[in-house]
Amino acid sequence: MKESGKNSADRSNGDARIRVVVADDHPVVRFGVRNMLEHDPAFQIVGEAGDGDEAITQTLDLEPDVLLLDVQMPRLPGLEAMRAIMDRSPRVKIIILTSTVSTQQVIEALQIGARGIVLKDSVAADLTTAMRAVLSGDYWIGGERVMNLVTALNDLMKQAAATPERKTYGLTPRELDVVTCIVEGCSNKDVAKQFAISEETVKRHLSNIFDKTGVSTRLELALFAIAHKLVKLEA
Repeated sequence: MKESGKNSADRSNGDARIRVVVADDHPVVRFGVRNMLEHDPAFQIVGEAGDGDEAITQTLDLEPDVLLLDVQMPRLPGLEAMRAIMDRSPRVKIIILTSTVSTQQVIEALQIGARGIVLKDSVAADLTTAMRAVLSGDYWIGGERVMNLVTALNDLMKQAAATPERKTYGLTPRELDVVTCIVEGCSNKDVAKQFAISEETVKRHLSNIFDKTGVSTRLELALFAIAHKLVKLEA
């Protein structure tokens, strides 16, 4: 979905709504965010993107006030897309919209230029408040408004140092989700349906997983995941 006209043109026409681009590889997530914001006259969805490259194009072309950006995106990861956007359009306020994120990823995102982090299971409660917070010049971290980024980053770094994260062999949160499905015996079709992605995307995830873990079959992957505690097994 794409509108013609840039931010400056909209402002000159008296449109004071907050212009938003939603970048997420899940159509269901994009639909949910769009449906929620359409009921708030303060916001206007002006563009959507299903991968990192599209996120860059949509943001640079449409110049929204806010970009909602998933960390795990096809073609180009969210953080890499954010780097490219911040280099060319630093005015846009970027909020990371994600299912799960590590402390280290939060730190990296904020250092690149993100203004907020909103978990997808908190969208209904936090999203509009988070967007207003970042547009007013503050940050949104851990479900609350943050005014001092330096203090917040120091706290996050102390937390990361005090709680070493489990070894994941470079697997992204989405790839770990796929691994869990494989251990549970899911087919590619099952995985695609569960995460609302195509089977081609599932195959691409599996190829990346095989490369990172050094296995070559689904059975080897399942055994590797169990042996290295990549999945939580039901008692």
